[in-house]
Amino acid sequence: MSESQVVPQPQVKLDPASLPAPTRHLHDPLEKQLTSAVRLASERVRERYAGEPEQQVCRSLLEETRAALHPDIAASFQPDMAQFCRLAAAIVQGQPT
Repeated sequence: MSESQVVPQPQVKLDPASLPAPTRHLHDPLEKQLTSAVRLASERVRERYAGEPEQQVCRSLLEETRAALHPDIAASFQPDMAQFCRLAAAIVQGQPT
């Protein structure tokens, strides 16, 4: 696969300052877990995509991402919905994510 064909993967980036002080040491593992959950959600939603509207795909991405997380993390996960909707748009348009 050439460099121009490399498919970019969704990636979650957290601002360490946004985490409570006692949990800042968990920044890197949390970022990895969230990124993994978003990628898994993206794959699952893309696999079963059957022409749903973009907003529904966006909601499905959020639901699938939360389902892939520990319940405590899922409950407090507040993603940038604009980014989730861009990911949904890529799925609807058949673009790689």
